[in-house]
Amino acid sequence: MLQIDYEACTGCKICERVCPFGAIIVEPETKKARVLDNCTLCGACVNACNFNALSIERKAVSEEELALYKDVFVWSEWEKKGDTLQIKNVALELIAKGRELADKLGETIAVILLGKNVDHLVDELFHHGADKVFLCQHDLLENYSTDGYTTVISSIIAVEKPSIVLYGATPNGRDLAPRIAARLALGLTADCTGLDINSVNQLVQTRPAFGGNIMASIISPYTRPQMSTVRPNVFAKLQPDTTRTGIVEEVEVTLKPISIRTKIVEEIVSQDESTNIEDAEILVSAGRGIGSKESLSLISDMAEELDATVSGSRALVDLGWIPHPQQVGQSGKTVAPTLYFALGISGAIQHLVGMSSSDTIVSINNDPDAPIFKVTDFGIVGDIFEIIPEFIKLLKARENK
Repeated sequence: MLQIDYEACTGCKICERVCPFGAIIVEPETKKARVLDNCTLCGACVNACNFNALSIERKAVSEEELALYKDVFVWSEWEKKGDTLQIKNVALELIAKGRELADKLGETIAVILLGKNVDHLVDELFHHGADKVFLCQHDLLENYSTDGYTTVISSIIAVEKPSIVLYGATPNGRDLAPRIAARLALGLTADCTGLDINSVNQLVQTRPAFGGNIMASIISPYTRPQMSTVRPNVFAKLQPDTTRTGIVEEVEVTLKPISIRTKIVEEIVSQDESTNIEDAEILVSAGRGIGSKESLSLISDMAEELDATVSGSRALVDLGWIPHPQQVGQSGKTVAPTLYFALGISGAIQHLVGMSSSDTIVSINNDPDAPIFKVTDFGIVGDIFEIIPEFIKLLKARENK
């Protein structure tokens, strides 16, 4: 709780001005600060107070309480592909990372699978590293809903007491994880690019901060479980082991329609696969260095010869040259293709976060000191308008042989 030292408080109102939630005021009668019920303990007022009149008392979790929380849980999101369901790649990637974290802790990894008639997906979860699957099936779980999924997963967490819970930073994952965190009064770190266990078995969650200019390492020492969302393509999947099996625990779900406040009126499935850059094997990505929108035709020609997908940096999206679904980077999509071409991209940290997991990176830039070359496997210093046409000629010559 936020505590006020009334003897030290001078009524200067600095705390009132800096509070982003309007949760602290200075009473006109007493000239002293007063905390309102909507205080979130963000600490802004404590840092701003010049008289050390404010402090936050946080309840430290005892070792005995921490010992009650064990194991790593992953929410397994699935998607519809035509008439079939399949586990999203990000869920399999998180199982791989969760497997690593669980091994460091000497614990197990469990997966929470929700849906209707999804039991056929269980084996794939075991093949990719899961030890246990909580299978939750119900008619009202056939499609994702914030209310339904939050209720079921929150109840599992409250009963099972996992130490760590991981979610994919997909549209649904970004909706679900904070709702669960709020309901259970837990911490949550969003868009993590790194996860590790420190010397005292706490989860160290690494994510870009301050516009991507620094990488922040965050821990949640006061609440359990520790929860994170992770973007697709940040971690690699394990090679499936079809001999692996595990424990299936079927969870009784007692949802009622009245508890779900939303319903799907209509589904519109995009048929345009050209913008699906997250699944592309080869990406040809352009940056501000291409100079003009007309130059994108050259990039498209190269992509066509490579049977690749076109993507770009945020600069091109801001200029209106490419649509947002084709943006690579912190505010776009995280990709991990087999081959990534960075053409006229300087390599700001925000962009590197989105593509540095690519297997092979080829960069062309006329600045030999461009940061992109620090993560590049094959770099060419030169003019892309001279190099790319020659490269296209070589590709065509190879096809004609």
